[in-house]
Amino acid sequence: MKKDISQPIVKDVYIAVIAKEHETGEYEWIAHIVNNGSEKLEGVLISTRGYGEIKGEHKKTATFRHSLDEIESKSFKKIETLPDELFALSNEFWVSFYINKKMFDKKYIFLTESISIFNAINVPLINEVGVMI
Repeated sequence: MKKDISQPIVKDVYIAVIAKEHETGEYEWIAHIVNNGSEKLEGVLISTRGYGEIKGEHKKTATFRHSLDEIESKSFKKIETLPDELFALSNEFWVSFYINKKMFDKKYIFLTESISIFNAINVPLINEVGVMI
């Protein structure tokens, strides 16, 4: 039964979308996975997609899949660059990985318009301005 399956809780793994400001004042937004834990992540797979409504019309993006292999403890890796057009949609990052041969997975969702310089903080480990879940 489903209730008999233990699902380990993901701790100290985050998705951060970092804002890189250009000379023009425009921002480039780059998604990263952050491993703030004490264990290495292995077999890291991430699927990303956007979905929602724009002007009353349902929109969705293609699903992209990324294999990042390993992420050392207290480190981060780039996932992808996000075009500004995606911020009108909810952006989902579904992450799965292994720690000591035990599988973990978690879905991170940036809601519509949440990726914004107005919501930015200093992201730990990366030490740059961005939005983090």
